Amino acid sequence: MTTARDLMIVALEVPPLRDVGQGDLSLALAGAEAVDLVRAGAFVLDGDLIVPGPPTTPQDPLLAAAESSFVRTEPYESVEDWLWRRGRELAAAYAARMAADGLVARPRGRLLAARSAPMPVDSPARQRATARWASDEPVLATLATALGLREEPAEGFPGPLDEAVVTVLASTGDALAELQAVRQRRSIEDAGFDNMWQAL
Repeated sequence: MTTARDLMIVALEVPPLRDVGQGDLSLALAGAEAVDLVRAGAFVLDGDLIVPGPPTTPQDPLLAAAESSFVRTEPYESVEDWLWRRGRELAAAYAARMAADGLVARPRGRLLAARSAPMPVDSPARQRATARWASDEPVLATLATALGLREEPAEGFPGPLDEAVVTVLASTGDALAELQAVRQRRSIEDAGFDNMWQAL
């Protein structure tokens, strides 16, 4: 299993502290993929640029797709630029893959199934994700915090993490904060537009 699947399972089970949209989840999933790939040696960082190494051919098809999406010629792509590109519709891709693998199911009953999101079924994948979540494993915990699924404890999460992983997690947090800021600006602009029409 992968960090992205673990994060997806947690996101389906844990009530968020704030609204979490598909775009937020997609960016966080891309960040989780990047962590697994840098740890596997699929790329190294030159500053914040992704420099791909020899293909590692992950067994997970979505992680393999993530690796194959790297820009392999100079000028290389920054982590954040890759996150935005890779993150397009990624939550939907994970939901479809997990449904195909039998890892999620809709609640029983026609009305419940129609109105409710799929939930993780009891499986080794869910047990692994739950164990990582319960232990405050730092990568999963940091991604979940950036996504708005939990608060960061005052003492931080247990570590340490290597520099490349920290850079990927920081870039993911920056991308999520940027998306939130864009959403807030649009909300303010829309409210101002509505007020202008009401005043006419």
